[in-house]
Amino acid sequence: MSGISPADEIRALEKRYHFRFDKSLGQNFINDETVTEDIAAACGAHPGSLVIEIGPGMGFLTMALAERAGKVIAVEIDERLIPILDKNLLLYNNVEIINQDIMKTDLKALIEEKGRLEDGSKPEDIRIVGNLPYYITTPILTALLEADTGAESITVMVQKEVAERVMAEPGTRPYCVLTLELSYHGVPKLVREVPAELFVPRPKVDSAVVTLTLVKGGTVPVGDKDLLFRIIKAGFGQRRKTLANALVLGGFAKDAVSRALEEAGIDGGRRAETLSLREFADLADAFRV
Repeated sequence: MSGISPADEIRALEKRYHFRFDKSLGQNFINDETVTEDIAAACGAHPGSLVIEIGPGMGFLTMALAERAGKVIAVEIDERLIPILDKNLLLYNNVEIINQDIMKTDLKALIEEKGRLEDGSKPEDIRIVGNLPYYITTPILTALLEADTGAESITVMVQKEVAERVMAEPGTRPYCVLTLELSYHGVPKLVREVPAELFVPRPKVDSAVVTLTLVKGGTVPVGDKDLLFRIIKAGFGQRRKTLANALVLGGFAKDAVSRALEEAGIDGGRRAETLSLREFADLADAFRV
């Protein structure tokens, strides 16, 4: 990587290319090499890996990823950043830049079309990495979980408040639908916190890096995954109601709710936020009996 600090390089590139940060795209670029190195290390990429990077910005994290991975596909929505990325990544033959909106990108098709390594071989594994815009973090995470990418892990920079939700335990205030969605699809780990002063421009809140090691088929067995998440969303849709009342208000028949709760051995007077993922799975299976 360049001997120039990311902060100085960002300002120099900003001036050279007359670049102005776009608040509507949530553009806050990391200006500390220890953060980019920590993210690159946490994602677990190696010479046999394909990395899909979301929002490379000016390419500082991309460089760290390219030094570890067999190939990096960097998906950037802002066309104004493409010439800057081309300049910064000129020496990296294993990076391909795609000017697209990640929310409109078919990742499975992208991987099939462009996912081979430089020697033409298929990657041994796929890793997804990104510094996610605060305003669209949850939709991106949900889309990544639903995409059939075959990825081993997702490592992302998110608002610290979102990281607290990801890592939350049952019965705590941050515990929510997102917590359960992520914990169903994999095992989350907090990598590090990132204070606001390590970004250009500086955001109003701190951030954190989390890694989700994905588990094929889910972390808990359940007969009907769609039903599981219907129940979870209904339960949290009326968070202050008892679980039994929330499920009825969420569209489930009262008799079916009573029977399923009894079958699963769950007190209907509890609130959804107190149930573990395993208990929600047991409840979903009880509805199917």
